[in-house]
Amino acid sequence: MTLWLSTGLIFTFAAIALILYKWWDVQCIGVTPVRTLTFIAILFTSGLDVGLIMFPLTEFGGYGDLSASPEYGFANPLAIEFGFWAFLIWGFYFLTCFYFAIIEPRVQFFEIPLVKVVNNVVIIGTCAFTAYLLLVNLPWYLPQVGDGESVVPTFYAIVFAAIGLAVYSSSKIKYVRILSIGSSVLFIALIAGMWARAFLMGDGSPGEFLGVVGLLGEYFTNLHQFVLPINDYHEFYLLWWFSWSIMIGQFTARFVSGIKTWQLLIAMLAVPSIAIGVWFSVLFHYHDQGLQVAAFTNLAMITVGVLMVVNSLDSLIRLYTDNLNLTAQRLGRANYVVFNFLAMIGLTMLFQLDFLRIQWVGALVIALYFGCFAYILAKKRSEVAAIRTSPEENILDFHKVELAG
Repeated sequence: MTLWLSTGLIFTFAAIALILYKWWDVQCIGVTPVRTLTFIAILFTSGLDVGLIMFPLTEFGGYGDLSASPEYGFANPLAIEFGFWAFLIWGFYFLTCFYFAIIEPRVQFFEIPLVKVVNNVVIIGTCAFTAYLLLVNLPWYLPQVGDGESVVPTFYAIVFAAIGLAVYSSSKIKYVRILSIGSSVLFIALIAGMWARAFLMGDGSPGEFLGVVGLLGEYFTNLHQFVLPINDYHEFYLLWWFSWSIMIGQFTARFVSGIKTWQLLIAMLAVPSIAIGVWFSVLFHYHDQGLQVAAFTNLAMITVGVLMVVNSLDSLIRLYTDNLNLTAQRLGRANYVVFNFLAMIGLTMLFQLDFLRIQWVGALVIALYFGCFAYILAKKRSEVAAIRTSPEENILDFHKVELAG
């Protein structure tokens, strides 16, 4: 698996370099474009899940334990955590977003029946894994509910409610903007609240916070260390990102706001990374100083985490139902909600039984990458070489999203 993953990573970064070289200044317009800030909000909230909120406080200690994991010795725990979640790996999303906005309409690789089946298996499997992650991490963040280790009925109720809300919101595209902007605002408020408590209420100072942020510099001075897997845990993360990349590319490509290719790269790498970097810096200060997360703050973190899950599930459910023509317009909203709600619950339970693994999904996505490239070389080389603009049918009209279903 490591060799397969490493080959996929090298191919991905080479493909990004080729896109920048050939189509640096192409204006990228989606099928239903939205304004750039809205696009970034959709990207950020759809492209991340509850792990962003829940994982760091559980992982800093492991990255700092060099006796158990000496391979992390090249950088501090904050820089390692940032490297697992930000910047370079958002290039996966850039690659697939650009592909589905500009290249796929000319190639139609994902319209091939077998590819369409595999694509939807990837989407549905990752969708269920997102809900599963929320379920298994709730005991750690809500230890006051149950024994702090077991998944109790209350946690199932929270996850099932998140699935239900996501299924309902996916029935109309207009809810995407509301959910994405709302979640982004709440996430910013969460960062501000935890920052104020840590640095303005006796536990630190704004200057000290800048010192913590400065630790992120070790990520950029050791960027080459993150190009290939550091160990098995990093391999798990990278395959997880691959599993998301195809779906997030398909979903976000429809909303691209008319920006140039190089601007799209900045929007997808730099802007989310700034928010992630600030958030992780605040959390690392809590970890490093041994600060307790207050009950209210804990509840706020859970709330934002659940909303991120709703955003992610919304985008993934909308994607596979569109691909399979199982839309709310065709089935009727009631049937649509019931069908997808039961399907997501069933698949989430399969992950709970350890029947499925996200690593398999990520490996399958890498196969899609290679298959698509081979198909272009064999059958669509001239069409791709001739690309100079976005597809002609994609018009920069920000009102189209309001008219969509």
